[in-house]
Amino acid sequence: MVTCPMCDAVIDVDEEDLDEGDPLSCDECGASIRVVGVDPIELESDDEDDEDEEDFDDFEDEDEDEEEEEEEEEDW
Repeated sequence: MVTCPMCDAVIDVDEEDLDEGDPLSCDECGASIRVVGVDPIELESDDEDDEDEEDFDDFEDEDEDEEEEEEEEEDW
């Protein structure tokens, strides 16, 4: 039984036919998934949107750091 790493829904595929790197998609949540291991079966999200969100979070942290530095300079 193969389950979606995003929503845990069962994905209907023949496990014996899966190879590392194969793309899959979840019918329940629509996530793009790829096979990263075959013994045992391991899947991970292949959505590029996830990477973009992480990058955006990094930028927010940098902005906060810059704001704190500006406030410290004003206090001088």
